[in-house]
Amino acid sequence: MNDAIAAMRQSYERAELGDRAVDTDPFVQFGHWFEDARASSAIEANAMIVSTVDANGRPSARTVLLKGFDPDGFVFYTNYESRKGRELAANPHVALTFYWAALERQVRIEGRAEQVSPELSDAYFASRPPGSQVGSIASPQSAEIPDRAWLEARVASIAREVDAGASLERPSTWGGYRVVPSAIEFWQGRPDRLHDRIRFDRQEDGTWTHVRLAP
Repeated sequence: MNDAIAAMRQSYERAELGDRAVDTDPFVQFGHWFEDARASSAIEANAMIVSTVDANGRPSARTVLLKGFDPDGFVFYTNYESRKGRELAANPHVALTFYWAALERQVRIEGRAEQVSPELSDAYFASRPPGSQVGSIASPQSAEIPDRAWLEARVASIAREVDAGASLERPSTWGGYRVVPSAIEFWQGRPDRLHDRIRFDRQEDGTWTHVRLAP
């Protein structure tokens, strides 16, 4: 089995990221690549790995969905009392990773996470499908629960309240984070493992510089 795994190889030959091709603005470059991913066969182009570190320096990672980006950062939503929420409260340093296999591309983002405004969280919560709203209220994310039936009973109870005319408000324990990046790296797979790697670094005045890294 180990020999079979070691023999797994793929030659990346779809594209390149030349020195003159990369945009000088990392958010513009990310936007180009994100639109390419949306147009490709990627099932969820906005899926990303969020990596956090707890107060003792132990890392953890999970997949969440990007819900917006602009020059201020990258936004996702979650339960503030989940494991990731607790870890971000103890240590706001975070890393995001996008991998679009169909395009042989990866984007790595490093920065600090901060909660978005309650108004922005309220607006996004209101835009979610009713079932997702109910699920966010019913689930004590990352907490131990007795079994699946317990969770389904909570969902059913809240759904009955909605059917009876109750309105759903965003729980105070649920909302958004904005990851304000300090570094963004674009990786394009190339043949013979001579991949293209361009890393952008934010300067103290808010501008960005970029360098090429060896693969």
